[in-house]
Parts: sequence; C-alpha cells; structure tokens
Amino acid sequence: MPVNIDIAFLHTAQVHVRTFGDLMAELAPALRVRHLVAEDLLAQAIRDGADDAALMARVQRGMGDAASAGAKVVVCTCSTIGGVAEATPTAGRYAASRIDRAMADRAAVSGRRVLVVAALESTLMPTHALILDSARKLGAEPAMASLLVADAWPHFIAGNVPAYVNAVASAVADHAAADDIVVLAQASMAPAAALLRARGIEALSSPRLGVQRAIALVQPTGA
Repeated sequence: MPVNIDIAFLHTAQVHVRTFGDLMAELAPALRVRHLVAEDLLAQAIRDGADDAALMARVQRGMGDAASAGAKVVVCTCSTIGGVAEATPTAGRYAASRIDRAMADRAAVSGRRVLVVAALESTLMPTHALILDSARKLGAEPAMASLLVADAWPHFIAGNVPAYVNAVASAVADHAAADDIVVLAQASMAPAAALLRARGIEALSSPRLGVQRAIALVQPTGA
C-alpha cells in the first residue's frame, strides 16, 4: 500500500480513475494520489436512498479507508453520496471533500438561473440541496430548475460514454433557457460541457473545479 498520500479519491465507477488521474497529473504532478473504487456504493444508494443508515456508515468507512495511507484530503467523486462523504467525521486527520462543492459554489453566485442536470434521479436532489447550501453560505439566492436525462444512463452502464455524453448534451440543448447556467451534476457528464459550449450554452462540470479545490487544500499557498 502506498504511504504518505496527498490526495485520495473515492469513486463509484472505475472509469473515474483515469479521469482524475489525468487531472492530477496535469494540475499537480508532484502530489501523490490514491484511488479507491467502490461501485456498489452507488448501487446501494440508488436502491436504498443516500440517507440510508447502513449506506451512510459504509460511505464514511470508505472515506476512512481512502485516508488510511495518510492522505491529507479525501475526495468523493460521486454526487449521489457526496453529502454523506463530506460529513465524514475525521477527527482532524484529513479533510473530507466532495468533488462537486466547488462547482456548486460557482453556480450559486452566478446570478443566473441554475439548471441542474442528471442522468440519475438519485443525484438530482442531493445536487439541488448542495447548491442551495452553497448559496446560503455565500449569501446568494439563485433560481433553480432540474432536468433528468434518464435515457442517457443505460449508455453509461453499457460503457458507451460517447452516446451517454451526446444524449446529455442534446437534452440540455432542448431544455436550457438562454440565460441558464447548467450544472452537470455527475462527474461522468464532464465531456458534455464542451459540446454545450459549442452550442453557446455555459455548463459547469465538477472534475476540474473539484480537483483544483482539493489541490488548494493540500497546497494552500499554491506551492
């Protein structure tokens, strides 16, 4: 097991290991990184709800496991269980973070209607609540709307990421108002942001913003 890790990531899909590994290599190549994948946590959250006591205990154990090699920051990359992960008691041993908090902060203070987009219904409510929590802390009162793109998720499960991303981008293009700021609630949706920008739609995704915040927690002076 690696020791003296700087940032650990808790994922619920194997595909995120490469996404976040590449971001860390680009943004902070000197930092030491660990990835843990627990796909069944998302399956349990979908089945039992993110507020299920047994699931909450498992998520927070997973965060502790991710920190066990000495990580200073542990980031949960799953929006559905992000709130539970962020609330993990750490006794000051590490910072428990969720990948979408930085994205939510930016959306909350944008001054525009926030359109939350998810392919899983279990992700919509937690992300909506997260943005409202960010707004409360930052003194903002954003208008909110939601869009569920349920027909996109089977593409992701099948491993057809291009079809998944295209389905998300097409649905957003059909539903977003001209002045909306779109929040892509799931980290897996990040590639849709570029497709939407090409259509003149501003979309926020969590991976890069969340990784930048995690790095700042490890290197607060930007060192």
